[in-house]
Amino acid sequence: MARTHALVFPGQGSQRVGMLDRLPGLDSLDRLLDAAEGLSGLELATIASQGPDDALRDTRAAQPLLYLADWAWGATLLAAGLEPVALAGHSLGEYAALALAGVFSPEAGLELVIERSRLMAQAATEAPGAMAAVLGLDGSLVAESVAHLSGVWVANDNAPGQVIVSGTHAGLESAIAALHEAGARRIVTLDVAGAFHSPLMAEAAERFARTLEAAHFAPAAIPVVPNSDPTATTDPDVLKTRLAAQMVEPVRWTETMATLADLGAEVLVEAGPGSVLKGLARRVEGLDAYAVEDSGLELVVEVVL
Repeated sequence: MARTHALVFPGQGSQRVGMLDRLPGLDSLDRLLDAAEGLSGLELATIASQGPDDALRDTRAAQPLLYLADWAWGATLLAAGLEPVALAGHSLGEYAALALAGVFSPEAGLELVIERSRLMAQAATEAPGAMAAVLGLDGSLVAESVAHLSGVWVANDNAPGQVIVSGTHAGLESAIAALHEAGARRIVTLDVAGAFHSPLMAEAAERFARTLEAAHFAPAAIPVVPNSDPTATTDPDVLKTRLAAQMVEPVRWTETMATLADLGAEVLVEAGPGSVLKGLARRVEGLDAYAVEDSGLELVVEVVL
């Protein structure tokens, strides 16, 4: 019996050396990768296959490579007959969701991602910061614990018991002490290049908003649940407004998963490298989850069709 499902796409942090090795062979992917190298000025294929990790950690490399991997897996799943009730992407993954929903072409999405990565990398240099995962506390308690601190904010509410904070190095140091006192089971500093989804990205967000204003967005053929306001929509103007806010606002992934479940999704299928989103979904009662790279295309198709 077919199971109602949604496709979800991972964001920055899921990149790894070899991330393109298991992708389905799509002629359009080779063309898009060539275009990404031209636009970014980076040897992305080499970085993806050989690293080193520091090169892949670079926002300017990680974002276009993740976008291409997410899009390729998503396109393959849709071509295999999946009919999701909705799409959603975690941070950068939202761009793949929008491209697959037909809001913009894969090429136009790639151009947006390259510009986004450039601006975010510049912001991370001008306003250095970091991020940390807080385990064992819910989002409201984390927010309460850091609300009085300077230079730190909730960046991602990922799942019950997993919240990400973002900020200056001094702000994070204060937050870690406060969160341990509040009862956090564990706090892990993340291997990312900046304080994403925080006000430290404000200048980059303002510049990127001007790029988005000039971009053409079409109505989504499949509802999309955006990060900054996790309610499903197909309206192109709404999707553009929410995408413009995404860079400085928290990723509300716990609410996103609840929205997908409310839409009838019994299974979340993670289309992209790794299985981070599968792990988050399995913290939510009533949701099953599979990662296409982890489980394999044939099994995923068999499970949901």
